[in-house]
Amino acid sequence: MSATWYECKVKYRKLDETTGIQKATTEPYLVDAISYTEAESRITEEMSAYLSDSDEIKITNIKVANYAEIHPFENSDRWFKSRVSLIAFDEESGKERKTNMYLLIQANDVKEAYDNTVGVMKGTMGEYTIPAIAESPIMDVFPYFSGEEDELERLEKFNAVKASVPQVAEFNEGLELADVLETTEEE
Repeated sequence: MSATWYECKVKYRKLDETTGIQKATTEPYLVDAISYTEAESRITEEMSAYLSDSDEIKITNIKVANYAEIHPFENSDRWFKSRVSLIAFDEESGKERKTNMYLLIQANDVKEAYDNTVGVMKGTMGEYTIPAIAESPIMDVFPYFSGEEDELERLEKFNAVKASVPQVAEFNEGLELADVLETTEEE
């Protein structure tokens, strides 16, 4: 059974890190649920973990999201919407037919989102193209897990991948000097 994802727009007061003042903000979140009612209940429950008891949230919109699959990746902090066009040959008309599907891919930039999309599609038997990748406004994704033991492992793995912090490469002066010397020798 495939998951139905609901995009929930939540309005709440958030501390602005630059000014230190609380501002009302509306942010979209993705919730795996079986109905609008469950999506509302789940987003309220999930957001209560991030807010104090005195803070209130208002759900301004809930709609079914059109994502075929959601793919978190380690050391990534933003979500990207990848449009993948599956190419099929229609034997009756003799023409190529494209069917679009949308993937939500976690990455740090568009190039990494493209690479992650290609990695996800690696096992696909048919031909496909990736005509568009754009940063998504989605702030976080909350999948549904029933609490069974095998799903508990999936939940822990999903949350660990989602929460991993991007690694920043350290500057190595010795390697940098070797690169400079190598490029000057080639010229």
